[in-house]
Amino acid sequence: MGRVAELADVSVRTLHHYDEIGLVRPSARTVAGYRAYSAGDVERLREVLAYRRLGFGLREVAELVDDPSIDAVAHLRRLRGLLLERRDRADAMAAAIDRELEARARGLKVTPQEQLEMLGARLYDAIGGAYTVTRRTDPRIAAQIWDAIGDAQTVLNVGAGTGSYEPADRDVTAVEPSAVMRGQRPPGSAPCLAAAAESLPFEDQSFDVAMAVSTVHHWRNPIAGLREMRRVAHRVVVLTFDTDEPGWQDRFWLTRDYLPEFATVLAGFPSLAGMTDTIGARAEPVPIPWDCSDGLFEAYWRRPKAYLEEHVRRAVSVWTRVGPQAEQRAVRSLSADLDSGRWTERNTTLTDLDTADLGLRLLTT
Repeated sequence: MGRVAELADVSVRTLHHYDEIGLVRPSARTVAGYRAYSAGDVERLREVLAYRRLGFGLREVAELVDDPSIDAVAHLRRLRGLLLERRDRADAMAAAIDRELEARARGLKVTPQEQLEMLGARLYDAIGGAYTVTRRTDPRIAAQIWDAIGDAQTVLNVGAGTGSYEPADRDVTAVEPSAVMRGQRPPGSAPCLAAAAESLPFEDQSFDVAMAVSTVHHWRNPIAGLREMRRVAHRVVVLTFDTDEPGWQDRFWLTRDYLPEFATVLAGFPSLAGMTDTIGARAEPVPIPWDCSDGLFEAYWRRPKAYLEEHVRRAVSVWTRVGPQAEQRAVRSLSADLDSGRWTERNTTLTDLDTADLGLRLLTT
C-alpha cells in the first residue's frame, strides 16, 4: 500500500479511507499478510483519483466507477473529454484576461458589464471545442416532441442527461443514473434523481407523461425500462432509433461508407416493432435538419467535416462503443475522401435537402 501511495502521490491514510468505504479495496495479500493491489485494483484507483482531481465528490466517483456499462477505455475517453473541456475553459478565460489587460494598457475603460461578459456568456461562446456544448436542444426536434407531450402538466424525463428537450412550462421531474450527466444540468433545471429506467422510484400513474430522448439505447434493459415508463405515466413519448428496415445502416453515408461497426453497436437493440408493442405506441419519423443544433450522431449529415473534429465525436457514445481503431480508420478515410472530392461525388443529392430521414422515430401512446 505504501508503494502504491507513493506512485499515486496520495497518502496511505487516503488509501485506507478508500478501503474502508469500499471505493478501492486491495484484493491481494503479500506473504506477510499486508494488503496489496492487483492490476485491476490499480486501474480502479487510477479512475478514482482522476475523477477526484477533476472535482467530483466521493459519492459521485463511486457511481462513476461502478457503472457496469462503462469499461476502462470508456472511462479514459470520458476523462479525456472532461480534461479537454477544462483546458478549453482555461484557455478561453486566459484569452479573455489578455484582452482586458491589453485594453487597460491602452488606457481604455472596461465596464463591469464587459468584465462579466468576458468571463460569462462570451467565454462559453468561445469554448466551441468543449464536448458538452455540442449537445443542445434543437428547436425543430423539440417542437415535435413537445407537440406529442400535448397538454400534460406533470412530466417525467427518464434518462434525462443534461436536460435537453425538457419543456420549461411544465412540472418536470428528471431521472438520470449518471453523476457526470447530473453534474452538467444547468442551474434552474428540473430536480433530478439518481435512478435507472428499469427501476423508477414512483407509484403507478404518477405522471401525465413519461418522456425519454435519445437514451433508450443506453439502458441495460430497454424493454424493462419502457414498461416502467408505461407503469408510472398515463402516456409515453420516446425518441429512439429504427433498426427494423432492411439495410437500415445504409441510410446514412457515415455508417454505410466509413463505420460499418455501427451495426454491431445496436446489434442487441430491440426492434422498433418490439418497442411500440411494449408500450402500445405509434411511431412517426423525426427528420433531422441539415443545421441541427443537437450534435447527435446523425446531426452533421450535410456537414461532413464536423466528424473530423474530436470534440464533436466525444459528445456521441457511438464512437466510444466502436473503439479507437474503427474511429480513427473512419476519420482517416472520411478526411481523404473530403480532400479528394470523392465524398461529394457520392453524396451530391444531399446538398439540396433541408432535412433527412435517417431513422429517428418518435414513439407516442
